[in-house]
Amino acid sequence: MSTPSDSSEHADVAPPLAPFPRRLSTRIIVLSAVALALVLSMIGGTLWLSWQLEGAGAAINDAGSLRMRANAVAIALWETRLGEPADLDDQLKLLDDTLRRLREGDAARPLFLPNDPAIHAQFDRVAAVWDAQLKPAVLSERDTGEGEPPKYLALLPGFVDEADRLVGMIERENARKTAWLRTSQLALAALSCVGTAAIVYLLYLWFIVPVQRLQEGLSRIESRKFDTRLPVDTEDEFGYLAQGFNRMVGELQALYRDLAALVEAKTAQLAVQNRELSLLYEMTACLNGNESAEVLCGDFLKRLMREFDVDGGSVRLVSAEDSKLHMLVSEGLSEELVNAERCMGVNDCICGSATSSEYAVMRSPRSMTGTDREYSKYCIRAGFVNVAAFGIVSQGESLGMFSLHFRRERAMSPSEVQLLRTLGRHLGVALKNRRLATLARQLAVSEERNLVAQGLHDSIAQGLSYLKMQVQLLDKAVRARDLDEIGELVPLLAGGVEESYEDVRELLLNFRTRLGPGALRPAVEDTVARFQRQSDAEVTLDYREEGGAPLPADQQLQVLFILQEALSNVRKHAEAQSVHVTVVNGRDFRLLVEDDGIGYDPADLDSAGESHVGFHIMRERARHLAATLKLDGRPDHGSRVELVLGAEARMAA
Repeated sequence: MSTPSDSSEHADVAPPLAPFPRRLSTRIIVLSAVALALVLSMIGGTLWLSWQLEGAGAAINDAGSLRMRANAVAIALWETRLGEPADLDDQLKLLDDTLRRLREGDAARPLFLPNDPAIHAQFDRVAAVWDAQLKPAVLSERDTGEGEPPKYLALLPGFVDEADRLVGMIERENARKTAWLRTSQLALAALSCVGTAAIVYLLYLWFIVPVQRLQEGLSRIESRKFDTRLPVDTEDEFGYLAQGFNRMVGELQALYRDLAALVEAKTAQLAVQNRELSLLYEMTACLNGNESAEVLCGDFLKRLMREFDVDGGSVRLVSAEDSKLHMLVSEGLSEELVNAERCMGVNDCICGSATSSEYAVMRSPRSMTGTDREYSKYCIRAGFVNVAAFGIVSQGESLGMFSLHFRRERAMSPSEVQLLRTLGRHLGVALKNRRLATLARQLAVSEERNLVAQGLHDSIAQGLSYLKMQVQLLDKAVRARDLDEIGELVPLLAGGVEESYEDVRELLLNFRTRLGPGALRPAVEDTVARFQRQSDAEVTLDYREEGGAPLPADQQLQVLFILQEALSNVRKHAEAQSVHVTVVNGRDFRLLVEDDGIGYDPADLDSAGESHVGFHIMRERARHLAATLKLDGRPDHGSRVELVLGAEARMAA
């Protein structure tokens, strides 16, 4: 492993592309081609020797058969001279065919004489002895008579000797080639061992050594020794890889040198982001409370002063009555400053400017001029050198502003400014929600008071009006001392008082009704039972649960009020003998009240308008539920009240 100083010249500039023999791919191809050529040549040599041995073996076999063929000819010639049947011509042909095969060879078997001039000369002598001596002797002695063929038998030993000499020469040549075959096989084995060792050594030099250097370099890099450099002593692929490794290590060394500063900066950035997220979470939890606006803004201001190390601050809201900024809460401000700026215009000073600007306003009180100078003097007397003001906004509406006062120079980063603007919007949403909640409660109270007034008008006011008229008649009868008239009026007055008392009790019971989840059915049963006690009519209740979800408490209460009002109208006006109440809680919620009383003309109901206060109250409550209310009736055929709360309007409990 070299040091950075002695290898830096290799790591800076990459050399040009290496010549052909230096590339690893070229080396591998050349090495493989040489090894393949050597192996194929050795294998080819052994194949050629084995082929030669096989052909020579066949030649030995056929050359050895010449002696047998010559003896067979002698036997056939003997039998012919004795007059016995013989195959002399066949034997002659077989011997001639054997000589022809030895002369011409047979590649299919294979069969051929070794390529040796001495062997071919010996074969020519054997063939010449046969063609010139033995074969003519056979032909001349075949028909000469009986007895031994003296000439052929005299020549036969010489032919056999020449054939034996030929066989011996072929066998010796075959033994020599067998020795060559063994030698070539041993050479092939030795070449395989040497070649394998050479290839392993070359691959070790070309691959293993560079890879080991890379591994060692990586190990040193893992130990954070970024001054490690690899020697670039080749111009092949591993040389290029070593150069790239050195460049990479150089860049890592430069990066690691600045890593501490980068980590510190990133850590500081993450700390700021965590602080902002924590403050946002804390403020969100604080602003979601149920405290009053003054308590809410006070907590908001205290948290800001603690988080941003603020010396003083205030929260001011725009009044809808005079469109001026009124100080709601303040912390760390002098009494003189608070009294002077308790109420100010929306465009006065720094604080007023923040209400009409969507950006933060940050200025020094000493730099103010004109009319703003009058307000800035109080900040200067209190020792504040910097003031930052941010708007309190909700859905584009400016609700006020909050200010942060510093007794030292304080520069705010863009992230802090953005965070404070975001907090101002969160505060604006919280204040807006409280205003809307207050308006909603006021509206609910107003609606309920309206319904109460209508109920009082429909029951108590009419009863009292009736009693007033009866009292006037009683006064007239008393003055006239008409005892009979007095006797008739007193029971009427008592009945009117009793009826008014019952109306008051019913109204009080209705107004005090409170329902929780799952309490509608018992309340409906109690209402029907109370109606049964107050009326002579026969009442039946059919309450069916058909898979609908329970209604929330406020919807249950409105449904119960409509049922109470419908039954009250039946009791007061219908003169009914039977009343049937049906409640079905399915996909839609359905309430049906039917009676067989005197009924009414719907046209009279429509022309009367709101004078039928009971019907008007039911319509108001149905409209509050977003439900459908159907009022139907015919004279002498009863009446019908049906309330349908659709699935799209009903809410889950």
